[in-house]
Amino acid sequence: MNEQLARDVVLVKAIETTDQQREILSDDDRRYANRTARELAQWQASETKSAATPDHFLQQRSEQIIKKLAQRHPAFAAFAKRRTGLHALAWLLPVLAFVLGAGLDRITDPHRVDLLSAPLLAIIAWNLLVYAVMLVWLCVPKAGVTRVRAGWIRRLSVGPSTLPRKMPHALSAALFAFMAEWGQLSARLNGARLARVIHLSAALFALGALASLYTRGIMAQYGAGWESTFLDATQVHQLLSLLFWPALALFPLQGFTLADVQALHFASGATATASAGARWVHLYAATLLLLVVLPRLLLAGLAALRAGWLARRFPLDVTQPYFRQLSDVAGGEPGVLRVLPYSFTVDEARARGLEAVALNLLGERAKVRLAPTLAYGSDATAAADDVPVTLTAVLFNLAATPEKENHGAFLASVVRAIRPATVLLDDSAFRARTPDAQRVRERIELWREFCIFHGAEPTVVDLLAPAGEVA
Repeated sequence: MNEQLARDVVLVKAIETTDQQREILSDDDRRYANRTARELAQWQASETKSAATPDHFLQQRSEQIIKKLAQRHPAFAAFAKRRTGLHALAWLLPVLAFVLGAGLDRITDPHRVDLLSAPLLAIIAWNLLVYAVMLVWLCVPKAGVTRVRAGWIRRLSVGPSTLPRKMPHALSAALFAFMAEWGQLSARLNGARLARVIHLSAALFALGALASLYTRGIMAQYGAGWESTFLDATQVHQLLSLLFWPALALFPLQGFTLADVQALHFASGATATASAGARWVHLYAATLLLLVVLPRLLLAGLAALRAGWLARRFPLDVTQPYFRQLSDVAGGEPGVLRVLPYSFTVDEARARGLEAVALNLLGERAKVRLAPTLAYGSDATAAADDVPVTLTAVLFNLAATPEKENHGAFLASVVRAIRPATVLLDDSAFRARTPDAQRVRERIELWREFCIFHGAEPTVVDLLAPAGEVA
């Protein structure tokens, strides 16, 4: 699934899941979209002489729904076509960086090559510092993007946070939900794009400085020299030897001696020549090329490759209940929900409730495979059989108190061994014996934190009243 398809699918998903009251899309709209998408997906597949896939169905369905909403709400059409801030930033920032780099000599002496040029040394030092930080950041366990960078990425991913006016409240709420989800889902992709732009801009800034140096050198005579309050000629020679070592090692450039450096001290009164100026221009240019331009272009290329790969293979999790239901609608195999009740005896009424939960999670043709009750200390791998299922759900009774050595150990083993897996918390028994709503909320929160700690997001259900009870 590519980026554009994923964006359309997530947009439609946000609208459908937010529009619980069917204010934006009626049931007839959704059925029409399903039927049309099935037919178009088959036609699309036949054109390529291949079998229809879920991606074909999702593409056709999202296009149908977006087209319908755009016809009804012109403001939505403008939102659907909105481009992110990255498109403008991708070319504006590199161009601006080149112009700034080209104007760098305006803040220095335009007729003198300073051996201790503060702007050129600052460019080199800044880039070396950036490489060091990147290296350290890669070595930090679980290091992600910084909060500031994450905020920029989210803002650039979805564009302005404001929405067009004259849209129904339900549609506005859906679009806000979309922006929040898409900003999170596309963070890796847009992070790679942002890195590409930043590295490219840094390279062009240095190239701008080089272009300025050589352009001015054609039209004017550079003099070379240095001055310092704290450094003597020996220290300056050592510093420049270290700075220009890569350039002198790789390029056939004229080197320099301590006597050369001493002769160029402004206090010596020596007259700078054009040849002396050209030597130091070449040394600085080669150093900027080796330490700034080439590494930054390499990093920009790697970021571009990563962004291209993510854009072609957008990592969208299609195991969510919404997509499982659509897979059922698309005509795929009926979903099978395997339920592992842990220390929980499921009676007939609750078994019927599980069937309703399965329909809610996996679609209209979903089936339930209810395993025997698992006692304390049971092993997750032994509980799972070889029969293919769509989703495995661990069923806990909310009335029980979560125990790390029992419930926690079993849940952790399920998360490790069985995929995809989820957790169902049946609150019917606890609600029946606990009229205090605050206690129910506290118990739900306790279980929720417990399950999340062990790697699974729970869903609270009432198996005695399952209709619309999936939370």
